Amino acid sequence: MKYSHFSKSDRLEISILLNRGYSARDIAKSLGKHHSSISREIGANSVNDRYDPAKANSKAVKKRRKSKYQGMKVKDNPELEKYVIDRIKSYWSPEEIAGRLQNIDTRVKYVSAPSIYKYLYSAHGQYLHSYLSSGRWRKRKRYGIKGPKKTKIPNRVSIEQRPKIVAKRTRFGDFEGDTLGRIKTDKEVLVGSVERLSRYLLIDKVPGLKYAMDGLNKLFNPYHGLIESLTLDNGLENISYQKLGIKTFFCHSYSSWEKATMENSFGRLRRFIPKGASLKDYRDEDIRRFAAIMNNTPRKCLNYQTPREVFEEQIYLKKISLKTNWLNTPKVSQLTI
Repeated sequence: MKYSHFSKSDRLEISILLNRGYSARDIAKSLGKHHSSISREIGANSVNDRYDPAKANSKAVKKRRKSKYQGMKVKDNPELEKYVIDRIKSYWSPEEIAGRLQNIDTRVKYVSAPSIYKYLYSAHGQYLHSYLSSGRWRKRKRYGIKGPKKTKIPNRVSIEQRPKIVAKRTRFGDFEGDTLGRIKTDKEVLVGSVERLSRYLLIDKVPGLKYAMDGLNKLFNPYHGLIESLTLDNGLENISYQKLGIKTFFCHSYSSWEKATMENSFGRLRRFIPKGASLKDYRDEDIRRFAAIMNNTPRKCLNYQTPREVFEEQIYLKKISLKTNWLNTPKVSQLTI
């Protein structure tokens, strides 16, 4: 795998996936990096045992600046630079130069062998590489197993292609879906979906992230044929979305606000399942009770009707409409032989 530093967007994605309970290996698959690199990034740039993308990026930048400065110790000291150049041209190795500085020529500022190599890697010292025993500057080896490629959602359709009527909330049957963030020690995941017009919430527990689509399929089963669309994010758990058989659209990366109804619903659910809580402490009956409370609470945006009242009314109207359309559709008469 070709090495590259973590970018701001990489660190933002790491933070999002960590909050959702993804492991280092899962995050590595998503970013196309080795899992050990993810573990080192989280360990090295966390602050107070919390990985914040902005703080992690700032911390990493400071480290790189310091590292680059250390590499320029030779260039910033004319006496030291002349000392190193003279000895390199005499076919001394960086290790021999560093040892001489440390033990004998102590009048000259000491610099380590790695710092001398950094000088030789730079534009200032590359012309000296022919004096090294290898005939070129030393390249550090990159070890590790070749990591997997970044996983992509097959046949992904962007939210930009979603019908405009979905954004207006005037049509029944447009859903949003997601999984609730979990703690690292939990395997179980809470999968949920909300209908945009009625704000009616469907939630259930599944054994793990890879079963998220199975969970949605179970939630949607009673309403087969009444669902117009589904909007999801780009999480790994949504790769098998096609098994739902529903027109599905995907948000832009790091744009959770594009499925704001789902985010708002999960925010309300946090009154019952706070962040840091384990799903092991909640029975299936508890989950259903939480959903019932939310679906039976009047909402100002619904003129103080409850999500359940609006949802059931719209279900009734939808079925009537479908039946009427079916009756009014011209039938092809059968030929009798």
